[in-house]
Amino acid sequence: MKTKFPKRICAFFCCCLVLIRLDAVTVCAQTDEPKELYALSACLMDGRTGRVLYEKNGLEKRANASTTKIMTCILALELGDLEDEVVISARAQRQPQVKLHVKEGERFRMRDLLYAMMLESDNDAAVAIAEHIGGSVETFAELMNKKAEQIGCEQTHFITPNGLDDTDHEGFHGTTAVDLAKILSYCITTSPKAQEFLQLTQTQDHTFSDLDQKRQFNCNNHNTLLHQMSDAITGKTGFTSDAGYCYVGAVENNGRLFVVSLLGCGWPNNKNYKWRDCAKLFAYGKEHYESIDFLPEGDRICLRVDGGLATSQNPFDRAEITVRESGQNASQLLLRDDESIRYSQEIPKMIAAPVYEGMELGRRKYYICDSDGEKELLTITAFTADTDMSEKNAGDYLKYLTKEIFC
Repeated sequence: MKTKFPKRICAFFCCCLVLIRLDAVTVCAQTDEPKELYALSACLMDGRTGRVLYEKNGLEKRANASTTKIMTCILALELGDLEDEVVISARAQRQPQVKLHVKEGERFRMRDLLYAMMLESDNDAAVAIAEHIGGSVETFAELMNKKAEQIGCEQTHFITPNGLDDTDHEGFHGTTAVDLAKILSYCITTSPKAQEFLQLTQTQDHTFSDLDQKRQFNCNNHNTLLHQMSDAITGKTGFTSDAGYCYVGAVENNGRLFVVSLLGCGWPNNKNYKWRDCAKLFAYGKEHYESIDFLPEGDRICLRVDGGLATSQNPFDRAEITVRESGQNASQLLLRDDESIRYSQEIPKMIAAPVYEGMELGRRKYYICDSDGEKELLTITAFTADTDMSEKNAGDYLKYLTKEIFC
């Protein structure tokens, strides 16, 4: 005997199944951004374009400890020589742990001090380098801030070359997660010394002596990410009581360059929180972003010129000029799976004579758009005139009519 369910009960169960199914579809459609990060501030950046792919309090300035040393390193590489002789000062000798324990008057090669600073994070080595390059720590800090401004950092202020907590009349020593990612991106992509920077920071260990051969030193790389991820290419750790544990690093995966920066990522005894945050952020980038080659359309458009003399030299002919899209440099972009590139343009239907070759007559704005309709400006190109076009006058009419009558 078959049991018969009332129609209302059947309908109720059917509705429940539909609602459950719809909820599942909704969850699957969402882009899973990193959640529950330990860091107070974090940033995931496209290392080649500087586009922020994800951020958590990314524009909030915080102390950044020894991640400062990536700036000290790149300035030393750009402004100094690896074979320079560096003499240790009393100020360098007085620096607190972590340090190489150099002594006033000792002499070292710049190359060896850079290894000590970047692999072991030695504070005395950083001060010795700063004094050698800038003449003083204060002058070197000015060079650091000038370079940060050139890179595009908006909320960065450096006081010390080693990242020790400090303040002056302009505020406290620190940066933002976004600015810190910009600095590392510059170090590994744009700087003329990018290859030297990468080679130095990828070195696992380095042994050297002072120039008088009185003492020998050994440095080991403390960037754990180089061992945890096969595609990791560089990075720098940091810690102070104000900053907490900090990190900035990069991976290169299938032509994609991801940079991660973390500030305030735990305090003792949470030293390994930064590696967990890195794993989450890099995994998010690799899963959701693909590399594409972007090249503006390069269109040519014909515009009517009011009062212009047509190329036929007939003042009665309609005057038109061709404008072309300039600024067509190709670039490699990281796009999320729900993003696309679109554009809007501002080009008049008619322009007034005279027109000169290269004159900007319109613009096109390219945007990265997501599925929610949010858009982010990517680049702006200009439409410029191909040729000159003069304004017609009474003489042009007279010249044309005379030619028609007598010829």
